[in-house]
Amino acid sequence: MRAPYIALPLLLAFTLYTGWSMLIADQSLIAFGLELMARPDTAQVVIDLYLMAGLACLWMVNDTRARGEPLRGVLPYVLVTIVFVSAGPLLYIVVRGFCARGRQ
Repeated sequence: MRAPYIALPLLLAFTLYTGWSMLIADQSLIAFGLELMARPDTAQVVIDLYLMAGLACLWMVNDTRARGEPLRGVLPYVLVTIVFVSAGPLLYIVVRGFCARGRQ
């Protein structure tokens, strides 16, 4: 399976960029989000991202169920997804991909 090898550099790049941008930001993450929601054009993008985040959370929950694992194992990924959207599913793909590979 190639998915973890594709997701890992994306996760690292996104995480490093997010950390860097949060360090140099002039406002909090909440203030930034509220500012984005104040205009219809940027609010549409935020709403679209969170619709996709919701779908990703459903996918992660369904995948965890299909693997026969307890749902509490997917909770950290869902929480990361709620805050950082794409980081949660990328982390899920990386961890699950490499863990599944180690069990073979």
